[in-house]
Amino acid sequence: MTTVDTLQLVVAQAAGGENALIGMLPIILMFVILYFLMIRPQMKRQKEHRNMVAALAKGDEVITSGGLLGRISKVTDSYITIEVATLADKPVEVLVQRPAVSSVLPKGTIKTL
Repeated sequence: MTTVDTLQLVVAQAAGGENALIGMLPIILMFVILYFLMIRPQMKRQKEHRNMVAALAKGDEVITSGGLLGRISKVTDSYITIEVATLADKPVEVLVQRPAVSSVLPKGTIKTL
């Protein structure tokens, strides 16, 4: 094998490597697009929910993931007590886990309902 043949073989192998990279480019682009359109927004929503749950305080009006609407009457590390109604001048309270709160409502929302 001459030096010219060896040089042509090296150039052909390099061109084959570039061709393989170009073949993988659409798959790489799909993963990048998937990250920016699906994974990153979901991580942002999870972070916002975590911050909202950490900021829960007594007196906040909330909606749980099960659809209960009420005012927080007691807060502990893992659970909150929600007052959902008043029956014979006694509050009806429900104990739920903190992550079960799906949203915090503006003050006075329960009175308008």
